[in-house]
Amino acid sequence: MDVRMFTVGPVAENAYVFRRPDDKRALMIDPGDEAERLIAAVDELGVQVEAILLTHTHFDHVGAVAPLALHTGAPVYCPEGEAFVLADIMKWVPWAGFGPFESYDADVLISGGERLELAGFSIDVLSTPGHSPAHVTYRVADEEAIFSGDVLFEGSVGRTDLPGGDAPTLMASIADLLGRLPDETRVYPGHMGITTLGHERATNPFLRELARA
Repeated sequence: MDVRMFTVGPVAENAYVFRRPDDKRALMIDPGDEAERLIAAVDELGVQVEAILLTHTHFDHVGAVAPLALHTGAPVYCPEGEAFVLADIMKWVPWAGFGPFESYDADVLISGGERLELAGFSIDVLSTPGHSPAHVTYRVADEEAIFSGDVLFEGSVGRTDLPGGDAPTLMASIADLLGRLPDETRVYPGHMGITTLGHERATNPFLRELARA
């Protein structure tokens, strides 16, 4: 799997473009900001974005969705319980000074449990709420990889002090990931560096209670 990570915007969000090696079809995860930069990267790679996949709809993950969707023609897959945020982004930006961002009506609604066949990948949609109410994680099983959004980070976990956040729910989602996926699973998070589930199980201070369970 060829994965390109682009850290964008004032809060350093990770957007991703990934594809099979030498395949012209690609997928994009969470285009959060710097639309012109992401458009230029897609054009330079010479790929056709087949879908834009959103883990959740906090502004730093969706700020560039509308221009990327317009440029690529790709449908936007969005957690069903958060589509109303994408449809009115600026209403849900909690702090002044961010944006303006263009709203977008999601093309495909997901909630977890789906299997998506896109760009040569079979992708399982896993429900992982806690950081946000309808957050999802995308699993590419044959690559032992997940795109975890803001659930699990290198050495940390997603914040739960934003509207709809809930710490026990988040930790239950992380426990579910650790319980069902192998330690070798590579984690492509929404912020900070790429890691693995095994590394986080062994070293992440926020997971100590889970490790004892």
